[in-house]
Amino acid sequence: MDFRIKTVGVIGAGTMGSGIAHVFARTGFRVLLCDVEQRFLERALGQIRTNLGREAAKGKLTAEEVEATVQRIAPTTDREALAEADFAVEAATERFALKAEIFRALDGVLPAGRILATNTSSISITKLAALTGRPQEVIGMHFFNPVPVMTLVEVIRGLATSDATYATVRALAERLGKTPVEVNDAPGFVSNRVLMPLINEAAYAVMEGVATAEAVDQVFQLGMAHPMGPLTLADFIGLDVCVDIMRVLYEGHGNPRFAPCPLLVRMVDAGWLGRKAGRGFYQY
Repeated sequence: MDFRIKTVGVIGAGTMGSGIAHVFARTGFRVLLCDVEQRFLERALGQIRTNLGREAAKGKLTAEEVEATVQRIAPTTDREALAEADFAVEAATERFALKAEIFRALDGVLPAGRILATNTSSISITKLAALTGRPQEVIGMHFFNPVPVMTLVEVIRGLATSDATYATVRALAERLGKTPVEVNDAPGFVSNRVLMPLINEAAYAVMEGVATAEAVDQVFQLGMAHPMGPLTLADFIGLDVCVDIMRVLYEGHGNPRFAPCPLLVRMVDAGWLGRKAGRGFYQY
């Protein structure tokens, strides 16, 4: 991997994809931001401009730098355009079937030797890599929300990921001003293997009448010095995302302790997905 990465493909223009596009463009990379519909791309560009405006208001950027950053992002609904990318990172919804379809497509579009990364928060890197003809060049690059603010990137090696691929992605994360932490491939990696059971158990505490959501969160804020309680965090992440990750953990480990709390499942079925839906454990 001795070529210089100048153009980055980001697949998925949701919360995470737009954040990833933001930090790459902000650092000087040309970004090809791809999604299935123009309206998703327009929403992402609006959010990126808003977030850059906040940085400018704090004196971290000039108005000219904001405009230059936005101009470095080229939105597209055509995956074939990603053939120009020196590196690609997928940031689609946390569903294996969707990611599998994207990885097969990207493997056919990106020139040989280019790295395919995934921002998955729980799905097997090894399994995704096996769908491609370049498993040694597939890796996890798990950013945290909000991407422009959070410094951690879990860099996850699949079984076949080469040392050169790992070294390239580690250096790339550092160029973005992030702190890469090496993790091996296992369901949920480190972050969600530890965090999601905490959220799940907090939901059980509410379901079983041990305490209200407010009380559970207060215990963690005041007693454990967490900046926000686990149920506020769950609403921020999206309760549907939490349930999806719990199911990946449950299927991957085969351990009933990872089964999603019935209350969480019911809330998702009701459309109470958290902050993005206006209602979760709290009203927004």
